[in-house]
Amino acid sequence: MDFAGIKVPDTALVHDAMDLSRSLLEPFLFNHVMRSWLFGIVLAESAAIAPDAELLAVAAILHDLGLTERYNGENRFEVDGANAAREFLKERGISAQQTQLVWDAIALHTTIGVAQYKQPVVALVYHGVGFDVMGDRFEELSEETRTQVVSAFPRDGFKNKILYAFLDGFRHKPETTFGNIKSDVCERYLPGYTRPNFCDLVLQSPWNQ
Repeated sequence: MDFAGIKVPDTALVHDAMDLSRSLLEPFLFNHVMRSWLFGIVLAESAAIAPDAELLAVAAILHDLGLTERYNGENRFEVDGANAAREFLKERGISAQQTQLVWDAIALHTTIGVAQYKQPVVALVYHGVGFDVMGDRFEELSEETRTQVVSAFPRDGFKNKILYAFLDGFRHKPETTFGNIKSDVCERYLPGYTRPNFCDLVLQSPWNQ
């Protein structure tokens, strides 16, 4: 099986992951997770250690489940999504070790400065998402590759939609964005919100010195 000329694993697990994401995500978000997956595959060509292709697929395809009504819980959205993927894999008899790898990839996919140093599946989900959202490592992939992927899974105004999709996923729980980059979204788009400051938390702690 291939998308945009990129060979991908053709397994029941991958198809199930695509079916689940397609059924829950808005089309522009589904296209995003698919592009992130494909970009991750191509970026893997320069990785020192090849990732497990099937687990990379599942983690990338399911990485935004925490933004959906079905799986949006009380945790930061990345953890809600990771928990949803764990449930998905457990139902299909996937090993605890493989499941933990997918959980880590989804939970850490926005964690700058950490995820890129983890196992290949975790690092490449992070890089694939970063490539699609912020253009990280943009020049490492040819214009032809970028065009082919976007033609298969159009961006459909992605830049103007994704920040509001994030906000909708945690406007009711902005406290979960403390200490991570999604606090930027709350501060810019959530009226009246001021992010906590770590220095204040230290200085206002109950310790007397």
